[in-house]
Amino acid sequence: MTEQQLYIFDCLYLFLTASAAVFTRAPWRRIVGALAGATVCGPAGLGIIAFAERVGWWHFAIKRAPHILMLLWVGVIFCAFVFLLTWRIARRFGGRGLAVLLVVIAVLGPFRDSWYMARFPEWGSYAPGIAPLLAISGAYVLLGILGHGTMRIVAGPAPADVLARWPLQGG
Repeated sequence: MTEQQLYIFDCLYLFLTASAAVFTRAPWRRIVGALAGATVCGPAGLGIIAFAERVGWWHFAIKRAPHILMLLWVGVIFCAFVFLLTWRIARRFGGRGLAVLLVVIAVLGPFRDSWYMARFPEWGSYAPGIAPLLAISGAYVLLGILGHGTMRIVAGPAPADVLARWPLQGG
């Protein structure tokens, strides 16, 4: 992945997070919680990547320069939109809804990532077999629990939060 692609993804994820904040009517505490959850996922994700590369499950073709890793982490932080959405799911469907979401992510995540690697082979590759797919599933579930849990610590439980008004709505 090139530096320019990282800038593009960072801008895309920032736009998605801002849009999710508006459409989920998130107050500042929930936005800060989502950003905190995503921030915690950055080092955890880099650790997962390093471990999986070390055991040979995959290889990502990205420079390990500090500014590139910082751009990657900023992109992960801007993925806070994911936790704004998980908060809404938790508010609407409770723990069962989050459990279903984790199962869906565990199943679809490896297919999504495999599609990316097939579409953009210059980004890296996965080793053959089921181990890399299970590692991807586990990574998505772990990061989902870690990020949503951190958000809950910062913003409080979803059922206890009051939905904010739409930005242009009076009163």
